[in-house]
Amino acid sequence: MEFKVAQIAQMLSAEIEGNPEATIRTVCKIEEGVEGGLTFLANPKYTHYIYDTDATAAIVNKSFTAEKPVKCTLIKVDDAYVAFAQLLDFYNQSKRKKSGISAHACVAESAKIGKNVYIGEFVSVGENVTIGDNCQIFPHVCLGDDVKIGEDTVLNSGVKVYAECVIGNHCIIHAGTVIGADGFGFAPKDGDFVKVPQIGNVVIEDHVEIGANTCIDRSTMGSTIIHKNVKLDNLIQIAHNVEVGEGSAFAAQAGVAGSAKIGKHCIMGGQTAVAGHISVGDGVMVGAQSGVTHSLKGNQIVLGSPAIPLGEEKRLIIYRKKLPELYARVSELEKKISKND
Repeated sequence: MEFKVAQIAQMLSAEIEGNPEATIRTVCKIEEGVEGGLTFLANPKYTHYIYDTDATAAIVNKSFTAEKPVKCTLIKVDDAYVAFAQLLDFYNQSKRKKSGISAHACVAESAKIGKNVYIGEFVSVGENVTIGDNCQIFPHVCLGDDVKIGEDTVLNSGVKVYAECVIGNHCIIHAGTVIGADGFGFAPKDGDFVKVPQIGNVVIEDHVEIGANTCIDRSTMGSTIIHKNVKLDNLIQIAHNVEVGEGSAFAAQAGVAGSAKIGKHCIMGGQTAVAGHISVGDGVMVGAQSGVTHSLKGNQIVLGSPAIPLGEEKRLIIYRKKLPELYARVSELEKKISKND
């Protein structure tokens, strides 16, 4: 597809500095700019590339002021990163969506399938499943009995959704993710374990995106709940009866143990761990590789294992670096004291 800079600017309600008739044929990184390419500048660390990039146009913040001549046309917006994301989404939406049910899919007669739905090869759709309009169900997806899928939702290849789970509208679930496997519930008895049946489900609300090979376990009773606008990266474990608040985001390899409650708009860094049966308040940010072992009040940044306020952990990091020197000094003092004795 081809667009004029003026058309892109109109879509973004942007200002133009340069040639509004320049033609855009592709998108590119600012450091790998090509003729006909559109790029963006949001991170100040990449500012120096704007003066040499071969891209035809660049989306920049309105606050950007060039310190020397710029070859490319500038498209000025309030937030360059958000604007570029909007354009990429427009490009994605403009791609031709697949539709129809493959002859190699297995769809129960009792399933209710909406309009303009694509169901790919070797998909299994169980009894009484509901799939909303415009959904894209890619090959090798398995939907258990009584599953409900909202409208405009995409399930990529190999997603498994166990019986009775609910997925909302405008969700994206990436390849290999498992929704609704049994929670890890076992009661110790006479040196062995008795399985506690997991009879609940998983409820995923609207506009949730879940990365590849993530697992969200069904609840023992009630529901494991992922509220709207949550974003989960790849390789994440959400245990039974967990509740993740609206607008929260987890980086890769994070894990949340059973019955923990995560508030709204929380951020969990990569490889963070949250203990079971605790609550994390709204707006909490947890640094990478941290372990949250106790409940946290809202609107704070924590780091470390156990996770503590960021300022305290930074001081401890400095102290830990000084431990070898401190050990040497104490050893030397011990030797002097021993000689004096």
